[in-house]
Amino acid sequence: MAKFDPAKLKKVSVSLPFGIGSAEWEADPTERKAAWSLYIELVTRIAVQPLETDQGLLREALTSLYNLFPVTRQILKEAGPDVGASRDSVGGIAIAVLNNGLRPFLAKWHPLLQTWEAERPPHLSPKGHERNWSEELKLRDELESLRKDLEQYANALAQIAGVNE
Repeated sequence: MAKFDPAKLKKVSVSLPFGIGSAEWEADPTERKAAWSLYIELVTRIAVQPLETDQGLLREALTSLYNLFPVTRQILKEAGPDVGASRDSVGGIAIAVLNNGLRPFLAKWHPLLQTWEAERPPHLSPKGHERNWSEELKLRDELESLRKDLEQYANALAQIAGVNE
């Protein structure tokens, strides 16, 4: 029996988070390759992995999310204009996720956490200090909501890349 060849995948229809909606088009090999690269970056980060209350540092989670910006830019630049910037293209979707999903989240939480971190007494660990922050649980809740949206994005990238789930 012949194995499924994702390179032959033509038409894709994906559902997207952050108010982007859905898109349908014929993905070409350049888009599939870029989708694969973006997918790998997402699924290997805290972006789509749950961060339990007693695990990890919020600063590390925000840094990992922030680092999706230069990684995404690099992937899109290397892929060139064939990945597109239209709504129905890998490039357009990636740009919308950054601007509509990640940017507002990070613009809100990065300065708030940074202000709290600046108040850490020398005798207290970063983790202990985060636990004392009145906003810690709220940030973790919003991080979980963002994670679910990014998981939907990762699933769309997997579909575009032809990854069998």
